[in-house]
Amino acid sequence: MGRIHNIINRKGKQDAKRSSVFTKHARAITVAVKEGGADPEYNATLKTAIEKAKADNMPNDNIKRAISKGEGAGAGEEYFSNTYEGYGPGGVAVIVETLTDNKNRTAGNIRFYFDKNGGNLGTTGCVSFMFDNKGQILISDENGVTEDQLMDDALEAGAEDIISEDGGFEVVTAPEDFAAVRDALQAKGYEFVSADVKLVPQTTTVLDNEGQVKAMEKLIDLLEEDDDVQNVYHNWEITE
Repeated sequence: MGRIHNIINRKGKQDAKRSSVFTKHARAITVAVKEGGADPEYNATLKTAIEKAKADNMPNDNIKRAISKGEGAGAGEEYFSNTYEGYGPGGVAVIVETLTDNKNRTAGNIRFYFDKNGGNLGTTGCVSFMFDNKGQILISDENGVTEDQLMDDALEAGAEDIISEDGGFEVVTAPEDFAAVRDALQAKGYEFVSADVKLVPQTTTVLDNEGQVKAMEKLIDLLEEDDDVQNVYHNWEITE
């Protein structure tokens, strides 16, 4: 099973925990408004946060409440962003981005998840050098998408590379070109499995030990279920 199918399956698992996903989106929207204003046309961070929320079917009323909170309805609440780096089972590199109103609680939880599942937290920079910040658009091949046509459309829009893999294609962009490429492909009718600026591993790690695989799956689940965690990046190559 290819990476694209794995991502589809993981999104399905996350859909079952929709309230937690909505909480994460609401925080991201609120912070984006506080930092850059409530107009998504002049606040790229807010525009992206709203698009992600809508992609996960977050109701418009929830989005509006999060925006109002950022404008002052949630006065007194303050969120802090922190990034944690460490190693999962078998030396898998893991980066966790958080947005929290209680840094001590979050730090304790993150450390517990790693320790409980055969991993350990490291110092800042211990694994981030293994990742590149890239725009990444994943497109399934189930709707008749061909590599040649996608290659032409994506490169014309400003993409850096197109990678063919089991289940579909990965369009890679520079972070600053991501929005333009995404919008151009959407305009041509492409449907995305996922589209975001994220940390992409330069190399991957395969886990051959079944116990390590289960522990890594549990670590990712615990991290993604935590309301304070916004993003989890790793270089584990899922081979199933």
